Amino acid sequence: MNRFLAVSLLLVASVLGGCASHPSPELRPYTAEETKQLALETLSRRGLSFDEYQRQRAALMGQPQQPFGFDRQGEMNAERSVTLHGRPS
Repeated sequence: MNRFLAVSLLLVASVLGGCASHPSPELRPYTAEETKQLALETLSRRGLSFDEYQRQRAALMGQPQQPFGFDRQGEMNAERSVTLHGRPS
């Protein structure tokens, strides 16, 4: 009977100790920076096209939308010599 009483007392003490603990940090509200980071992480997982991703990312970051895309130069032959900004590439 003493063993049953000791186990019951230990169980009651652990339950009451768990109820009296402080709230976990996950229950606090997110800061603005954490909310922005979470939105960017969610956006990166959505599988959008590059243009759509850049458009939505610019909207989240509050930046003006910049045109992204190809430079309309076409393909380049590796054997062809090209000078960019005064240096060979």
